[in-house]
Amino acid sequence: MAQNDKHPAFELRDIPAALGLLSRLPIKVDFEHARSRAALSVWAYPIVGIVIGAISGLIGTLAHFVGLPALAVAALSIAASIILTGAMHEDGLADSADGLWGGWDKDHRLKIMKDSFVGVYGVVAVGLSLVLRISLLAALVGEVNLILACIGIGAISRAPMVALMFALPNARDEGLSASVGHAPAAQMAVALGLGSVVVVASLFTAGLFVIAMVTITTLLWAMIARAKIGGQTGDILGATQQLSEIAALIGLSIWLA
Repeated sequence: MAQNDKHPAFELRDIPAALGLLSRLPIKVDFEHARSRAALSVWAYPIVGIVIGAISGLIGTLAHFVGLPALAVAALSIAASIILTGAMHEDGLADSADGLWGGWDKDHRLKIMKDSFVGVYGVVAVGLSLVLRISLLAALVGEVNLILACIGIGAISRAPMVALMFALPNARDEGLSASVGHAPAAQMAVALGLGSVVVVASLFTAGLFVIAMVTITTLLWAMIARAKIGGQTGDILGATQQLSEIAALIGLSIWLA
């Protein structure tokens, strides 16, 4: 976006802009500023993950403290993250599953993804996502510091969104991802670096294994998106967060086994 050349590469106001886009938190956002820096503010996406992870992890920790079983603790933590994000990533996963596997060519797949109707593929994808995230997180209750784990996973699961915004073209000329624009290399590097530092600081050596799992998952997902629709959309990015979160939870569970 040519207009981005007029602005500094990084600003603190990018953080509330990212929070306003990726969460339902009551954050005061300068929307004119946010629109003008849409592609430049993507470096702050992992910070959104830190905030969402801290809140959802705190809720899970409180549930564990009052004696709720691990499954309920995990369910409440995941529910909090869904409420805080307005289920936008789950919606992206559902639309991506419906479109990528329900359509017979690029145009048909994109048409299905744009449709608000949720089909069988979408229902199954979100259902499996919830089952996996809740069950995997439940297995970690009492084994790790839940707040730190949720912070680390929240940060690293949002960094790949920026990587795909940099590496893949927009599959359509409209929609949320197209309105944000192409992520510059510097923003991608900061997002990936920030997500990696936070997950390692939160999970120590286990964080390195988590990064590897998320990287493999992101590469495979990018290949699928490129093959089926020629690039990425807002739905693809939302699904990227969900798949990265699942990969991170699987990685941490394997490391602790």
